[in-house]
Amino acid sequence: MTTSHEIPTLLTERGLAERNYDVVIGLDEVGRGALAGPVMVGAVAVRSARLSDLDIIAGVADSKLLSANRREAMLGDLEEWSDAWAVGAASNTEIDEFGIMHALGMAALRALTDVQAHMAFDARASRPSICAILDGPYDYITRVVDSFDAPELQYPVDVITQIKADQHCATVSSASVIAKVTRDHMMTSLARSEEAYAAYGWDRNKGYGSAAHREAIARLGPSPLHRVSWHLS
Repeated sequence: MTTSHEIPTLLTERGLAERNYDVVIGLDEVGRGALAGPVMVGAVAVRSARLSDLDIIAGVADSKLLSANRREAMLGDLEEWSDAWAVGAASNTEIDEFGIMHALGMAALRALTDVQAHMAFDARASRPSICAILDGPYDYITRVVDSFDAPELQYPVDVITQIKADQHCATVSSASVIAKVTRDHMMTSLARSEEAYAAYGWDRNKGYGSAAHREAIARLGPSPLHRVSWHLS
């Protein structure tokens, strides 16, 4: 079941198309506040030429407003709806070494790199003009573009930020759902396949700081996938 919420639209995306962007990419993060596992950023790209008559997948919304079953049910439709999608990740060790904001930028750039690779741009055509809509007030992508360890984008991307874009922009909402399902699957798989991780209950808490998770850390100590620079107990 969903809570009452606004239905995302493509108004922002269509506005960017009117500004002559060839591709619009929605971006959203998941796992920022977790104690264990990676942070991930989902990216969903749509060619501007499709936006004038593109229908939105029914029920799509910010992933936090949807049940796990609803997210799972729409995943395939969202992947097919986009022209390309990807989920980039930054590990817990990268978060510990560089900080969460740098790690978010790295994850986003990895997602953007994968999206561009899957877009199959015509090499004979002029360079595509690409704009990314990033949920929230802060552009954590541009600040790491020129860092020593940043993946190199094939084509430059202009980034705009929008507060609550995950609720208002259909591409960002779609990216939110895809990233959430991807990370949840990973954390659940780790908990169920590795005995060393099972005690932390990641199949239930997905690495976030539930009481049971914190109790397990206090009892067993952190695992290799915990963010040891964070307050874990």
